[in-house]
Amino acid sequence: MNKDLIAIFEYLEREKGIKREIVINAITESLRAAARKSVKGLGEKVSVEIHPKTGEIEVYTQKKIVEKVANPQEEISIEDAKALESECQIGQWLEIAITPQDFGRIAAQAARQIISQKLKGAERDVIYEEYRHRAGEIISGTVKRFIRGRTIVVDLGKVEAILPERNYPKLERYDVGDKVQALLLEVRDTDGGGAEVILTRSHPEFVEALFIQEVPELHDKTIAIEKIVRDPGYRTKLAVRSYDPKVDPVGTCVGVRGTRIKNVIRELNNEKIDVVPYSDDLKQLLENLLSPATIRKVKSFDPKISIVVADEDYPTVIGKKGMNARLIGQLLQRDLEVQKLTEYQKILSIHMAELSESEDASFDERLRVEGVSGLITESLVSAGFDTLRKLMKADPLEIPTKVPGVNYYDLADKVLEQTRKRKG
Repeated sequence: MNKDLIAIFEYLEREKGIKREIVINAITESLRAAARKSVKGLGEKVSVEIHPKTGEIEVYTQKKIVEKVANPQEEISIEDAKALESECQIGQWLEIAITPQDFGRIAAQAARQIISQKLKGAERDVIYEEYRHRAGEIISGTVKRFIRGRTIVVDLGKVEAILPERNYPKLERYDVGDKVQALLLEVRDTDGGGAEVILTRSHPEFVEALFIQEVPELHDKTIAIEKIVRDPGYRTKLAVRSYDPKVDPVGTCVGVRGTRIKNVIRELNNEKIDVVPYSDDLKQLLENLLSPATIRKVKSFDPKISIVVADEDYPTVIGKKGMNARLIGQLLQRDLEVQKLTEYQKILSIHMAELSESEDASFDERLRVEGVSGLITESLVSAGFDTLRKLMKADPLEIPTKVPGVNYYDLADKVLEQTRKRKG
């Protein structure tokens, strides 16, 4: 019995999950190649058999029986053949057994590299088989070592996984032996012919998977995460929808006294999470994302959306280093531009003053503003603002005083929009 070979079979089956038949096939192929190179007198018709239980190796070569040998590698004389098999005849192929010792040390060395390559391929196939269908699933492991700086090798048991430095937040720190949870991102081939499992903790889907673990209603599709964006380590925003009118999607994700969302936040090392109701209406979704701040003005020009907010709301809407506005824009899939109300009003006044200097004769015609009711228009005319030019030259504080209930800046915005349309 070949105890060393049996030990290899058992180790690979137990530790690597590689079936014995796969290992035997790999070794058989390598020994056939080694035999052709190292044993003289062998032709191409070489076969190797390995007993799966004993590990015994039997090697055979086939030679054609001829009267006179012209090619010793492929032919055997009838006399020599009869010494091995008395009932043989000229023209037949004779299978000749070769003892494993004929390989010697050279044959074993020649086989080693090929076996290694074959086993790498077999191990890769096992990894694919076990992990490829688990993409998007949360995996737990232990930090085994670090490579290339902060890239982490995570021990998953049968295989090692890679958590690249770019795939986890910069604020997170790990030591060898630490437990780590991550999302299985993909299984990919390596240049060396193997495979590696790639993990991530920075992908938005990792947060989504954590919520699915904590919120049964997400798992059974009562509610759904429609959109999710993230700045890893700092903030995540997700918009959720309910498919049951009796179920509040935001409250369900947060949980009683915040128990559900707190578990997710704890796993993310206190990353901020904003959960808002989803809406198919872009403006409504934007209002949900900005609440409790109020939008004073909104204009959408695909792929851009421009909003005006009160000065006191501006810092909150923008967020630290513009992060909040950037994430909102990503979730809306638009470039979000945020403006303070005072700045917006100042720009309106400047544009109105500039337009009042125009030589456009239509500005001196009787006042008519698109989107403004006839009653308000008559009130403006009665107050002395009977043309667009007079309206444009008016002081922002003058109009509300003379025409109560009229917002100068809303009126100015309509005037500028009407003027743009005419020029366009």
